[in-house]
Amino acid sequence: MECRACPFECGVDRREKLGVCRAPGEFIISQARLHLWEEPPISGTRGSGTIFFTHCNLRCRFCQNYDISQPARDMTGLSDNPYRVPSTSREVTPDRLLAVMLELQDQGAHNINLVTPTHYSEQLIPVLAEARSQLKIPVLWNSNGYEKTETLARLEGLVQIYLPDFKYSSPELAKTFSSAPDYAEYAGPAIIEMRRQVGGNRYDDSGVIEKGLIIRHLVLPGHTDDSKQVLDWIADNLGTTVHISLMAQYYPAYRASELPGMNRRLSPAEYEEVRTHMLKLGFSSASKDYTPDFKTRGPHL
Repeated sequence: MECRACPFECGVDRREKLGVCRAPGEFIISQARLHLWEEPPISGTRGSGTIFFTHCNLRCRFCQNYDISQPARDMTGLSDNPYRVPSTSREVTPDRLLAVMLELQDQGAHNINLVTPTHYSEQLIPVLAEARSQLKIPVLWNSNGYEKTETLARLEGLVQIYLPDFKYSSPELAKTFSSAPDYAEYAGPAIIEMRRQVGGNRYDDSGVIEKGLIIRHLVLPGHTDDSKQVLDWIADNLGTTVHISLMAQYYPAYRASELPGMNRRLSPAEYEEVRTHMLKLGFSSASKDYTPDFKTRGPHL
């Protein structure tokens, strides 16, 4: 199977050769557990049933989850083996992945939260199709936003909630920080497609989301103008009723020290500047400030 799931369109058979994401053809899961520290409408009172996939199709040099998202990249100075898979990760068959979803449902999860799933889109579609009749809770697609609309269109009816990043407006930032200068060219149409599929947000009586779209944006130090441009694009193309999770938890992780100006935390003034702009545009905010501990796997994988 030639993999063309994401904008890189590597065209490789991942059972025989690794592409940009460096992921094999099989599911590799780092963690599956009830997660209480997503946005409140996602975690609710019982937790979100998160399933963290290893590897990622982006190469963000400040990635806070680099130990699972970048395990097969050149990590000289960070790992003795640049092609390692984290010791906490496990290969999971499609049948076992479905069973894990059902276990999380039985544990009381408000939703099944697929974290960084884009590079496994093709493999996930049949699993989600089989799960549709067995899951009584929504499926949430938690992605970096660098996606193809053609791939997303195949998820229609299988995913009820989309939680994409919109990282950058600037091609220069996207190239320098994530090796994807065309990031916004894909993220924008991808998020429009997500909104087309799920429409407006719907919440249950306790405020937990059942259907809809929440867009995440992490404010980066020294780049408040780019954050404002991202918010302007969303307002112009999707309106201001879209829910935004404006995140302030940047800290210099992974290779951030190699990037000019990125070896510091975001200042409160920088965050407030972007937040004020967002509110002036007419958006509401749901903030998030949590990085999960990948030493805990949850259900037996």
